[in-house]
Amino acid sequence: MRILIMGGTRFIGVYLTQLLVEQGHKVVLFNRGNRSVPSLQGVGQIIGDRTDVTQLKAKLSQENFDVIFDNNGRELTDTQPLAEIFSGRVQHFVYMSSAGVYLKTDQLPHVEGDTVDPKSRHRGKHETETYLSQSGLPFTSIRPTYIYGPLNYNDLESWFFDRIVRDRPIPIPGNGLHITQLGHVKDLAQAMSQVIGNQQAVGKIYNISGDRFVTFDGLARACIQASGKSPDAVKIVHYDPKKFDFGKRKAFPLRVQHFFASVHQATTELGWKPEYDLVSGLTDSFENDYLANGRDKVAVDFSLDEEILSTL
Repeated sequence: MRILIMGGTRFIGVYLTQLLVEQGHKVVLFNRGNRSVPSLQGVGQIIGDRTDVTQLKAKLSQENFDVIFDNNGRELTDTQPLAEIFSGRVQHFVYMSSAGVYLKTDQLPHVEGDTVDPKSRHRGKHETETYLSQSGLPFTSIRPTYIYGPLNYNDLESWFFDRIVRDRPIPIPGNGLHITQLGHVKDLAQAMSQVIGNQQAVGKIYNISGDRFVTFDGLARACIQASGKSPDAVKIVHYDPKKFDFGKRKAFPLRVQHFFASVHQATTELGWKPEYDLVSGLTDSFENDYLANGRDKVAVDFSLDEEILSTL
């Protein structure tokens, strides 16, 4: 198949591109050309700005693709022009949404079909899902929870590693018992690739993440284990976040609430199963990204930590 990936040079797109090429597909990336394209045979590139609708149409209207992966559309205005260009002439349109669209609830895990939060910062993604469901396009939407793994440009696992390798306390908001969920980026890419050609997936939404849930303290301990340190070597401390005014500064990389979703629908309908458990995935990230890129040796700003620790 000839496949278009919107983006494709950061994190998810890099793994997805590599996987699709390994499966024998011809992959074309559409992006601004600011980053290197994965050096894989059979990967093409179209340079353009998707936010410029005139340019988008000029660059893509004469192109033909079997499948489109829209990995970086955040708002409906990002995706609607793309969908209109390929209306009626694509076999599958796969949209990267987020489990962050779900409304906070007492009944967990989140399942596809749960109520969405109209005030969510991801509401543009749900608006896009609604549009795609009414567009007539053969679409599938993917809703990951927290994504981790090598090349992660968000400070998630690295936030924990920064403290662990420097023997600093890990300040965790609340009592450490909030339950969350992480999914390895390679498992996410694998699930996305298994959507292709699956007619049961058309018109569906799939939560994609790891198949186990973990507490905040459990995540910290898993990161300690992945780093090869003794569990007693690093201290976990708890604090009440309501006693602090951090403004827009981020003192912790996860939302302070229970946040996890069922992946049952994906495992049963896509024939997909996560390869990584949490510790093996974090070890992959620690060894092949964190240490490999020398982040353990760079200066880190711990001023927020100090502000928290000074009150305990």
